[in-house]
Amino acid sequence: MARLSLSVATDTLNLTQPFRIAGYVFETADVLVVTLDDGSHRGRGEAAGAYYLGDDLANMRSAIEHARSAVEAGLTREELRGVLPPGGARNAIDAALWELEAARSGRPVWALAGLDAPPRPIVTTFTVSADTPEAMAARAIAYADAKSIKVKLTGTVDLDLARVAAIRAARPDIWLGVDGNQGFVRDDLPSLVAGLVEHRVSLLEQPLARGREAELDGFSSPIPLAGDESLLSLADVPGAVGRFDVVNIKLDKCGGLTEGLLMAAEARRLGLGVMVGTMIGTSLATATGFILGQSADLVDLDGPTFLAQDRSPSVTYADGMLYAGPEIWGAGEPVAA
Repeated sequence: MARLSLSVATDTLNLTQPFRIAGYVFETADVLVVTLDDGSHRGRGEAAGAYYLGDDLANMRSAIEHARSAVEAGLTREELRGVLPPGGARNAIDAALWELEAARSGRPVWALAGLDAPPRPIVTTFTVSADTPEAMAARAIAYADAKSIKVKLTGTVDLDLARVAAIRAARPDIWLGVDGNQGFVRDDLPSLVAGLVEHRVSLLEQPLARGREAELDGFSSPIPLAGDESLLSLADVPGAVGRFDVVNIKLDKCGGLTEGLLMAAEARRLGLGVMVGTMIGTSLATATGFILGQSADLVDLDGPTFLAQDRSPSVTYADGMLYAGPEIWGAGEPVAA
């Protein structure tokens, strides 16, 4: 690969309203954008990092500077996995390399990623952040076109079940999942799961804190369990067997589409379901997740919907579905630098 020029920019994204999960409230979102330029073609990638790992702008910038000489020398995406650990810095560079490769080769990213056909619109969940049951039900109603809704819980069983009950009463028609965001302890699970079954909840994501996965050994849940914070990268996937049913792949955690594809393949090999999620970010970050989401069982790619202003061009949300056009994910046409 020819020598590249690497540039980094940062942006603080304003949200339309605070976004609440167990133990954390987001009022803005900081993202980093990498651009790779060979003088004739350009590739871009955006990353937010993983807040619970301390993967913030300063750490992502530091990691990128550490890898700058290797990246500018023209490394491959596979070589990048040996230069940078999983995380936002690698994700941003990896995405830029995918788009750059598409422009150089004249092949779209979806073809480079091994898909047999151009990407299609896919059903995505829409997330209701933690609030009062009444406010959360109103938010679920506001997602009038949603086919699938995911609810953020905070780790208080009675209150969380009241939230779920209010949303289910308001939206009896939708697929419903919940995300514990590490907020519960093992003793909460029997009563929590029983209540979720009552309200026809189809997925319980990350109920326990990362590092306490062994406490799920022997726990039989009638609702599939998804691992998120517990399953950061490819190395974590084998440990999901017997504890989780679904692997939630987020490119900011694992370090990009290159690793995400490997995680999905390994999850399938082990008999696990595949979910694609995202941090809060713009359409630029969503585009690579959209490619991975083409073959996923569950898709949770609603990050841009929380923003006061998205990038242009942008993904589109209609009839409960997400679509990213070739102008976003890399059509394989040269982009003038």
